[in-house]
Amino acid sequence: MDLQPTDDQAALVEMITAFAADRFSIETVRSFGEQGGFDRSRWAELAALGTFGISVPEEQGGVGLHFIDAVLVHEALGASLVPGPLVAATLASGVIDGVIDGTVVPCIINVGSEGPLLVENFRSSDVLLIIDDQGVGLARCDDATGVDIGHPTDPTTPVTILDSLPKTERIGDSDLARAWRRRGSLLASAQLAGNSAGSTKLAVEYAKEREQFGRPIGSFQGLKHLLADSWIRTEMARSSVWAAGVTIDEPEVGSIDRAIAGARLTSARAATENAKTCVQVHGGMGFTWEVDAHLFLKRAWVLETQFGSIDDAAEDVADLYATR
Repeated sequence: MDLQPTDDQAALVEMITAFAADRFSIETVRSFGEQGGFDRSRWAELAALGTFGISVPEEQGGVGLHFIDAVLVHEALGASLVPGPLVAATLASGVIDGVIDGTVVPCIINVGSEGPLLVENFRSSDVLLIIDDQGVGLARCDDATGVDIGHPTDPTTPVTILDSLPKTERIGDSDLARAWRRRGSLLASAQLAGNSAGSTKLAVEYAKEREQFGRPIGSFQGLKHLLADSWIRTEMARSSVWAAGVTIDEPEVGSIDRAIAGARLTSARAATENAKTCVQVHGGMGFTWEVDAHLFLKRAWVLETQFGSIDDAAEDVADLYATR
């Protein structure tokens, strides 16, 4: 078990980060939220990099790397706030034709406890994947109806409440559902870890530029402590997410469920707390629409609910340790 990224993995992350900065700049992401848009051409470009098929075998059209490599990619995407059904596309690659190259856009719903049937990115997707305890089902989005939420928590993540679940074609059994729930949770956690790094970077950059009393505010001890705490939370989240990714590839090293639950706890806390710190560092400006800090916080709130909640993860960790 090696948690140190290789030179090839570092190059992969660098490529994704550079692409995101060019094609999914913060101004572009913000415009998606303001206009409710989804750019299929940019999505196809992202897919052309092999993003969604990173851990899919080459004979199935993928890149043929390990799942930890997909985790690293999602961390980079999270840091840049790249929008869209990233987790759904990664899970469906190699299973649904057209997902790997971006011509088919999937969305996903994880059916668990009672509640509204919430689906993210439903209007911009072609197929709906439904995960329940019995397995994984596939339906066309045109076969489902629902009502869009007018003002979703994250303006870059549109949400639809389905009237009911459509009839589906069963494409996987309970084992696939269990695997997708684990991997989906971890990919969301990876984006949360990236989100925490992105908001910290934004806060540090502002603290270097903004001056008070003739000095950059980042030189004040109080802000130094806040930013240092953000950095520590990010490193803890990154370490737990990487460990969980390696555990999926090498299950003999430890409990997969414990590692995934731990990754959710550390990454969700890092993302939300760091985004709040970013807002605080920006002062009164931090609460306005014009400052990008709120985009990190709102995305973090959405991601921390994907494939389970923080409370569920905490219960899982407690139960798993109690039964050791």
